Amino acid sequence: MLFHTWHFLIFFLIVYLIYLPLRKTKFWLHWLLVASYFFYGWWNPLYLLLIVYSTALDYFVVLWMERSPKKKFWLTISITNNLLLLGFFKYGDFVTTNLNILLFRLGVPFTIPAPGVLLPVGISFYTFQSMSYTIDFYRGNIKREPSFIRFATFVSLFSQLVAGPIERARNLLPQLTGRPKIFKENITDGLSLFFVGLFKKVALADYLALYVDKVYAAPALFDGLSLILATFAFGWQIYFDFSGYTDMARGTARMLGFNLMLNFNNPYLADSLGDFWKRWHISLSTWFKDYVYIPLGGNRRGKFNTYKNMFLTMVISGLWHGAAWTFVIWGFLHAVGRFLTRELERTEFYVERVPKLVKQLFTFTFVTFTWIFFRAESLGDATLIIKRVFTTGLKDPNLPLLMLVLIFSIWLYQFLYESRVKSFLKLVPVRVGVILFILLYLIMFTTSGDEAFIYFQF
Repeated sequence: MLFHTWHFLIFFLIVYLIYLPLRKTKFWLHWLLVASYFFYGWWNPLYLLLIVYSTALDYFVVLWMERSPKKKFWLTISITNNLLLLGFFKYGDFVTTNLNILLFRLGVPFTIPAPGVLLPVGISFYTFQSMSYTIDFYRGNIKREPSFIRFATFVSLFSQLVAGPIERARNLLPQLTGRPKIFKENITDGLSLFFVGLFKKVALADYLALYVDKVYAAPALFDGLSLILATFAFGWQIYFDFSGYTDMARGTARMLGFNLMLNFNNPYLADSLGDFWKRWHISLSTWFKDYVYIPLGGNRRGKFNTYKNMFLTMVISGLWHGAAWTFVIWGFLHAVGRFLTRELERTEFYVERVPKLVKQLFTFTFVTFTWIFFRAESLGDATLIIKRVFTTGLKDPNLPLLMLVLIFSIWLYQFLYESRVKSFLKLVPVRVGVILFILLYLIMFTTSGDEAFIYFQF
């Protein structure tokens, strides 16, 4: 069930109209859990078996951890279980395919059968969310959640279940403890967020996809300029797509009385790669920092270990995004980028003397280049694209002018939002005007569609 379809609109209206009066009873949480499981089971009812299993195991692991002196043993059970689930369903085919290639090259006459299982939507998100609860309890950062219903709702809340943000127990669980209070601001802010996200998805991301998909489907047929512009467009497409989902998730949660964490903060205004990863997919980048980078040692054991830990974290992050070598290379390139620029970003020359616009342009260019590997269908396509960018002529790319106008308008709005006129953009008349423009644009220039969000595949 996609946020930008009539199915979800009907679903949310029914859930919300029953949810409002139920908030005064003890059954509101039960209703929210039922709604979340129905939402998730809409894709495939069998998916429910996995999320219930993962939820139940982590709930009881923490219970046993609380009662047992062997806390590390139970933590290992939780982490191993979640990683095995993720590994089997997401990486099973990838691992067996590469093992079979290796066996073939070694002359071993044996083929490992691939699992051939369907990737459950959102499994990368809810396993990380559930696993963070057990790790935080082990570290003493949170208390055990006594209610299974509340914990299950925390893991499966439909607003953010299938593509984040990856919430932490210390943020969302307390909001599920008391009866949620819903004020007028919840409705207005929630609707505003939802419609902004809807605009990003159907008016921007899906529109850009028309050009991007055409070029990346057959990169050998296009010259350098077309490939550059398609990659540039994809950078904005994935931003509009993913941040659009996050906005709609935060909007629906806000209307329910909850505050989900900010997941994107104008990432294409970043003036360094370090700054970019503080603005892009914040819930995931902070998750890897807290549960991978710091446990590896962080920056506590000298420069060599700091860069080693940073490097491993970025490569693992790339692999998290997809079971393909293209994603590993994408993570590897960002690791190299951070390795080469981390010290430079701390110098007085870079901070004080390099114009901010130059720093932003460099960061955006590097990030856009790495998107080639993220979007390409294979390593062969990625290398072909890079080769053609530097070896073919600059012919007419047949790029719709509207695409560039829309991208520039969004960039300009974000640029002004981080400037001195930010207070003007926050004025009620301006905000109302933006929402009215979005609604009129959605009504007049877009059609209903069912294009899935890009991050559903991760």
